[in-house]
Amino acid sequence: MKRTRIAVLVSGGGTNLQALIDAQEAGRISSGEIVLVISNKEGAYALQRAEKAGIPARTITKKACGSQEAFEAALQAALEEAGAQLIILAGFLSILSGDFTAKWPERIINVHPALIPSFCGKGYYGLKVHEEALRYGVKVTGATVHFVNEVPDGGRILLQKAVEVKEGDTPEILQRRVMEEAEWILLPKAAEMVSAQILKEEK
Repeated sequence: MKRTRIAVLVSGGGTNLQALIDAQEAGRISSGEIVLVISNKEGAYALQRAEKAGIPARTITKKACGSQEAFEAALQAALEEAGAQLIILAGFLSILSGDFTAKWPERIINVHPALIPSFCGKGYYGLKVHEEALRYGVKVTGATVHFVNEVPDGGRILLQKAVEVKEGDTPEILQRRVMEEAEWILLPKAAEMVSAQILKEEK
């Protein structure tokens, strides 16, 4: 059976990557297959997760490449070599340029740990998102999976799921709840949705 070839870009521990691997193994992602994992950080734990699942993994850093252009050229080359058709950003902490995203229209998806348009855009990533949500006093937060374009967190929204903010939440506790109740559910779902769409378009 033909499957959409997925590349996952990571920067750290790779919990979202693990959610994708688990979903693939459980058959919740059946239209796509992860064929490559790329980390932009040396020694990211996500690389070990990929290795354990038997997925080819490599590291490409901006530092080693010398510039954003060279970094993106190396990324593009690795993606083409793997025959990637869909890119999933799973905790990938490098902003991709408009030149790069233009080559992949509606072929890059990202999960953001808030309900866009709240707490998103440049500088909003990781714990900062949850710190701001708590500082603002929102009662509901969540996660959003969206297509990636030249505007940080600006692409078309695919899926959203709300998560309750509870009394006594710390940024860390809230981050964990948003991951468990929203990110790890939405990202595999979106991966399957877009993979199925790509297969349909190719027919």
